[in-house]
Amino acid sequence: MNSGYTQLTALFADDSRAAKAILTLRDTGWSVADVHGPIPSEAISKALGVKKSMVGWFTLLGGVMGFFLGYFLAVFTATRWDLMVSGKPVLSYVPFFIVGFEFTILFAVFGNVLGLILLARLPAYQDLPHRVTRCASDRFGVVVDCDVSKQQELQAILTQLGAEVPEESATGGES
Repeated sequence: MNSGYTQLTALFADDSRAAKAILTLRDTGWSVADVHGPIPSEAISKALGVKKSMVGWFTLLGGVMGFFLGYFLAVFTATRWDLMVSGKPVLSYVPFFIVGFEFTILFAVFGNVLGLILLARLPAYQDLPHRVTRCASDRFGVVVDCDVSKQQELQAILTQLGAEVPEESATGGES
């Protein structure tokens, strides 16, 4: 064994046990590196302390900018190229709201995609994290960082928390 660190993967039958294990591990000073599961779990997200996504603010900003851009584009077009129809006013507000609404949707989508790309830090040119294939159907896997010297202690804690046979999932470099 090297003198670096290792990661142990603990498998749990349901998300509530995994969330309880995450809270216990974090309270006792262990570092939870990753969590794998077959479905999204709000209990696990709360246990990890995941904050609400900021992508919605990008969507809102894009939508507001799109509305004003679309509205002012319609106003600009109407004032530059007068099209008199039956004596109606050149600046008719109701039709301009339709253009503003369409631009709202378009730019909200652009803002949403841009926010997703920026906040997810895409593209990620680094190696993909270790994938736990046993968590693809019915198990939740909690990956915990530890020193090689404390591996037995962590295995005992994970077993005590109800994990199915904690196993080594990856080996780190020298520390």
